[in-house]
Amino acid sequence: MPKWAGELARRYLTRTISTFILHGNVRDLQPIDQNGNARFVPLRRFLTDELFAERDLIVVYDRSAGMRGDTRGQHEDLLRAVAAYDTVHGTSFASGLPRDPARALQILENYLRVRSGEGKRMAVIIDFAETVAPAGPPGSMGAEDRFSLVTLLKWAHDPQFLDSDLSICLVVENLAEVSQRLARSPYVASIEVPLPDVTERRRYLDVRFSAKEREEQEKEPSREETSSIEAGEGRGAEKSLSVEALAQGTAGLGRVHLGRLVTEMLEHGVELTAPVLKSRKKELIQAEAHGLLDIVEPDHDLDSVAGHEPAKRRLREACRALSYGRFDVLPMGYLFAGPVGTGKTFMAHCFAGEVGIPCVTLKNFRSQWQGVTEANLEKIMTLLKAMWPVAVIVDEADAFLGDRGAQGDSGVSQRVFAALAAFMGDTRWRGRIVWFLLTCRPDLLPVDLKRQGRAEEHIALFHPTTSEEIDALFRAMVKKSGVSCEIDTVSGLLPEEVQLSGADLEAVVTRARFRAAIDGREGIERGDVEAVVADFLPPTYPLEIELQTLVAVQECTSRELLPPVYREMRREKVAARVRTLRGLLT
Repeated sequence: MPKWAGELARRYLTRTISTFILHGNVRDLQPIDQNGNARFVPLRRFLTDELFAERDLIVVYDRSAGMRGDTRGQHEDLLRAVAAYDTVHGTSFASGLPRDPARALQILENYLRVRSGEGKRMAVIIDFAETVAPAGPPGSMGAEDRFSLVTLLKWAHDPQFLDSDLSICLVVENLAEVSQRLARSPYVASIEVPLPDVTERRRYLDVRFSAKEREEQEKEPSREETSSIEAGEGRGAEKSLSVEALAQGTAGLGRVHLGRLVTEMLEHGVELTAPVLKSRKKELIQAEAHGLLDIVEPDHDLDSVAGHEPAKRRLREACRALSYGRFDVLPMGYLFAGPVGTGKTFMAHCFAGEVGIPCVTLKNFRSQWQGVTEANLEKIMTLLKAMWPVAVIVDEADAFLGDRGAQGDSGVSQRVFAALAAFMGDTRWRGRIVWFLLTCRPDLLPVDLKRQGRAEEHIALFHPTTSEEIDALFRAMVKKSGVSCEIDTVSGLLPEEVQLSGADLEAVVTRARFRAAIDGREGIERGDVEAVVADFLPPTYPLEIELQTLVAVQECTSRELLPPVYREMRREKVAARVRTLRGLLT
């Protein structure tokens, strides 16, 4: 039995809770054990055939299909009870059971009270519960929604229901979509149905491959063909991943998605090689996340980063610890600070490429509609917990993550900020979910997010200052562009007063490539670089750059990462200059 089902059973046996909200991976398949053989069924069928199999009566309800008994006999019992209700109240519900919650819950309550009084063991499953008791302030709800909410709250602490053998399960994909009055009630237990872990994925794959093997045996295949199917090969797919590798490489996918991959592999002869699996996994997860996550497959490692040697050394040490499985010693997250153009995003991607873990970037999950923002965030966090180990990159973090004191949106930003801060600080995910908060203004990032226990390691990146650093960065940009260049140094061509960032040097290489392209050449010649450098006037924002540099110095948590000019500078002097610059820029 899955762990979440065991938790539900444990809470129910206390006889203090009879109402449960199941949320999370509720649209996936769940395992049922039949005489030692596993089969996988939808959640609703798992509840009726496995968890509540011993109950006398099971009623299922949703707004689309209405009320119905789980079996024919149970449905006939429900109709008889409704007919008796009609006789007493002069209604005609037995001829057509109502689907709207206002009438359906009223009839259902009468049925539960009558049958619980007879000592019947019962279960009620309300699917798509967000359409019955939606999120939002009760004052803004319609009359039907308020009625449904009050009815469910009353059921949760009703003495008759608590004393009888009754379980009420509300099924919702995102907990944030159901009324928080209901979700936070002390008489209601919210239980998350997680995505399958590697052991559960392996079990599902074993069952699917074994079923296919039996089908092939019925067709009398050769022994070699059967062995190749079991190994994840065959059908011309000698390079396909093994079952074990497939289970390891599909973190973040549910059993329904795994079933699609297996069908492609066995029915349609698709070779599930590592590149194909990465592509399909990215497609499936981004579809599951409704476009809220962007999966990045890094093409570079830390060797591709020019300069920033102390920072690279610190990150490589973390990569080694992660490769040894020492999640307990890794930071909860990193804060990359520094002026614009210093390669903060590229550095984070290269870390993921160095250690070989998935890398995701958060996209805009905020919405103008009530409850959608919180639901989107819940979906993101559910996927991240299933995908570990994973690096999460939040660019422009000071603007993206919001602030605890945000006003004007009915408290949505405050709730989102609190949920994110709590998730980032959950030490169960130390080293498994590594956060990278990137910003050129770390002073605008709330202290709650950059304190120890969340974004613990603050790494400051700075513009190149020496000829060696500039030339190394130029060579890195040429290598990144994938073209040849006659020269590998550019510092000697720059005027002394001109200082270029990494982004500026990349612009120089791009313009040099453009000159070569319009002349019909593939490679960059010395003349191209000289002409571009002579003409190039990088935009200058000296006060803004100085402010961004100094606040990065303030935030840095390692003296080793600071350039010599800032390493011995007194913190009071830096703080005073920052205050002056802020005054000049306001």
